[in-house]
Amino acid sequence: MMTNDLVKKTLKGYDAFDLPDYLQRVTAGTGGEAFLFFAKEVTVLHDCGMAYCYKGLIENIEKALADHGRDHLDYILLSHTHYDHVGALPYVLQRFPNATVIGAYKAEKVFQSEGARRTMRRLGEAARDQYSDSEEEVLTDGLRVDYIAKDGDMIELGNGEHIKVIESTGHTDCSLAYLLLPHSLMFTSESTGIPRPFGDLHTSILKNYHQTIEAAKKCKAEGAKHLLVPHYGLLPEELVEEYFDIYIDFAESEKNFIIGKHDEGMDYDQIMKAYEGRYWSDKRSENQPKEAFLENAQHIVRHILQLFRNE
Repeated sequence: MMTNDLVKKTLKGYDAFDLPDYLQRVTAGTGGEAFLFFAKEVTVLHDCGMAYCYKGLIENIEKALADHGRDHLDYILLSHTHYDHVGALPYVLQRFPNATVIGAYKAEKVFQSEGARRTMRRLGEAARDQYSDSEEEVLTDGLRVDYIAKDGDMIELGNGEHIKVIESTGHTDCSLAYLLLPHSLMFTSESTGIPRPFGDLHTSILKNYHQTIEAAKKCKAEGAKHLLVPHYGLLPEELVEEYFDIYIDFAESEKNFIIGKHDEGMDYDQIMKAYEGRYWSDKRSENQPKEAFLENAQHIVRHILQLFRNE
């Protein structure tokens, strides 16, 4: 098992966006990633990033398509339904209305929820205000799922290429990972962590700690040779084999930190302050508004306390 110091050393100075020829990063703005997968017969977009930078995203997609002699999107893969992953989806669908959107059953239900859409708008506006000068309204109308993907589904792309769907819950109930075959490249989900260029690995256990551990074990069993990780990029090859074990170690460390503060006699507010002190930094603000971090932290701390404090 690689130590935290070795993980930091491996990530330092590494170019996570040095991608194979069949992948292209089309991300615009700060805080959410988007990648195009150029299969031999079709083009697939993985995630859409945030709403505030949709114009740049669409420009990047159009240019990448033109560079490959193409003019449309065939599929859009949703990792999950958070604002920083699907915020630009309504705008992308206005430009490419015939694209087939693939997501989990729960994703479809989330898009039908006015409460969920209000949260997307609120956090999308917070990101807009932090990262841009725009005052443009954040749209949530037009969010949709056309194909409900289930664990183990194979999405045939033609010419021997396909995508395997891997249910990867724990961060959200709608989190999915996708394995591109025969390329053996996996788009992981946020349920199995986010490495940071400056060294550590962030967990985001908003729904279920145990499910994230199972997701890590399930993804590891697929034996992918390449991992494209949300909010990070392509993982260094020397970390791929051990990545999911590293995630499990970090998840356990975070759980133990929270429970340890509870055992010291801290109340919820004090634990939140301690959690913020340990996991928030000015560096992190470059990719995530503090409002979103604190909202996630509340879910994580409450979940861990409820799950483990009486064990």
